[in-house]
Amino acid sequence: MSDDKVKDKGRGEQHLDNPGRRRFLGATATVGALGMAGATGAGLLLGGNRAKAGSSERLEKMDVPPGDLDEYYGFWSGGHSGEVRVYGVPSMREIMRIPVFNHCSASGWGMTDESKRIMGDSYRFTNGDAHHPHVSYTDGSHDGRYLFINDKANTRVARIRLDIFKTDKMVTVPNAQAIHGLRLQKAPRTGYVFANAEYIVPQPNDGRDLDDPENYWTLWSAIDGETMEVKWQVLVDGNLDNMDADYTGKYAASTCYNSDKAVTLEGKMASERDWVVVFNIERIEKAVEEGNYRTIGDSDVPVVDGRKGSEVTRYVPVPQNPHGLNTSTDGKYFIAAGKLSPTVTMIEIDKLDDLFEGRLDDERDVVAAEPELGLGPLHTTYDGRGNAYTTVYIDSQVVKWNMDRAVRHWNGEDVDYIIQKLDVHYQPGHNHATLAESKDADGKWLFSLNKFSKDRFLPVGPLHAENDQMIDISGDEMKLVKDTPTFAEPHDAVIVRRDQIETTQIWKRDDPYFAETIEMAKADDVDVERDNKVIRDGDKVRVYMTSIAPNFGLNKFTVKEGDEVTVVVTNMDSVEDLSHGFCVVDHGVSMEVSPKQTASITFTAGKPGVYWYYCNWFCHALHMEMAGRMLVEARS
Repeated sequence: MSDDKVKDKGRGEQHLDNPGRRRFLGATATVGALGMAGATGAGLLLGGNRAKAGSSERLEKMDVPPGDLDEYYGFWSGGHSGEVRVYGVPSMREIMRIPVFNHCSASGWGMTDESKRIMGDSYRFTNGDAHHPHVSYTDGSHDGRYLFINDKANTRVARIRLDIFKTDKMVTVPNAQAIHGLRLQKAPRTGYVFANAEYIVPQPNDGRDLDDPENYWTLWSAIDGETMEVKWQVLVDGNLDNMDADYTGKYAASTCYNSDKAVTLEGKMASERDWVVVFNIERIEKAVEEGNYRTIGDSDVPVVDGRKGSEVTRYVPVPQNPHGLNTSTDGKYFIAAGKLSPTVTMIEIDKLDDLFEGRLDDERDVVAAEPELGLGPLHTTYDGRGNAYTTVYIDSQVVKWNMDRAVRHWNGEDVDYIIQKLDVHYQPGHNHATLAESKDADGKWLFSLNKFSKDRFLPVGPLHAENDQMIDISGDEMKLVKDTPTFAEPHDAVIVRRDQIETTQIWKRDDPYFAETIEMAKADDVDVERDNKVIRDGDKVRVYMTSIAPNFGLNKFTVKEGDEVTVVVTNMDSVEDLSHGFCVVDHGVSMEVSPKQTASITFTAGKPGVYWYYCNWFCHALHMEMAGRMLVEARS
């Protein structure tokens, strides 16, 4: 097969040198194609046969019989729902939803005192836009301690403890707006969580400069993964998009569009080139240590100048408006997807020392290859066997290609680097293969997270489900095996082996998650594991009760209209799965209390009357009888 042809499953041979196809790649035409793709969907993007599930052998590989456990945990962002969804892989059974940036009436997240403390002032936001989930590392392998995820809508980053599958820390990033790209330091251990602010804003952003974008900048932030405090920030030219870190702990890189600092679509499309910004972490730390930084507004976070020409960054020119950036699992390359160019740019990480030390003539000297893959490349994942898999949005395909062959082709060898193109349905964004964010990528399964589903599922009105498609990549050819409808644009995913996570099935009584609530009880001279009592402090009332199926420790208590009421419930059951709940009728009060957990919730007592509270998690044959009464008296 010659270099100008590729194997295109369902379409036969396709010539990259087709003149009409080449003309289609002009900037204006490509933007038009993006819009047209969104409007017309399948008619424009699909070229023929749908991939079918394939042989019984492949179906057996993905079958997980009742009672058996999946090989992997899959963590999917919940997109506009603000949560994280946990799937078993390969079964794709949804196991759990972890509330993060949203409010959840099942668990009480966003309502309980514990969750409000974790969310801080941002608990007032009921929305979130959860994008990029990533699991912590030790020496390039996932260690199962934490999962981190960002909220683009409200500029937050959260941490989930993977022993209890609960969000336990959250930070709002200062001086920034819209955290989009998020990645973790991979070695020697996840110390930093790196966060891209996408949008340029005035610095400081204090109510001026609406019409003067020359004073607009964005920031790249480093968050301490243990304390979840922002340690330092770097001032950057342009809009930061997606990013990744290397396997040494020394470098990180981010795609960066809008090099003209424009605030309109037309302006953002003006330049022929944008950048990949490479960050030298050691140099940034040294600048902070030596005091070579400033602060912005009322934040005391050190801000280092990383704009073009700085000693702490390098700006590698790439085709305009790049999007995804993913580190190859062999640690050799940062691979940036062109989006409006049919290419991806392979940046050789081993050359970055020379780039920063001035031993190269040009920033582009770190580019190892720029292979052409198809229309609209967005994101790349890996199989650990030297192959990369890139989603191409306009073509609605996943492209399998070989990295070594791409470099050899770039250097003049007559060698094919594209192995296969597989149709997906439709318009893929992120993709993710098993363990492919770590050095342990095993090349078994790949998921294409597709923005549109159109005719793949039963129609449900104008708002369609998205479609996550599961692809077998264990053999020589990709095989599509499963469609999974999903809701609210799950943006990204990460998949780790089940043995890499060790969970706690029953809460430990000394867990820091509810330590502040225990301290409050001690100040009231209450032992939450034994005492059932009411503490009155003016118009503040604290109600302590235990729960053991099918009883609450208190079956009634009295408050006054307008009182601030805090109810603390401790579940003294020690049977796995035996969760209780606490819900007060007509008060918007609901929370989950799992075995050996203490949970609390604060609310304002409503108008005078008798109100039932009940256990809202089914716990016992007499679950329906597990209830009590709150009397609200008129305030005299």
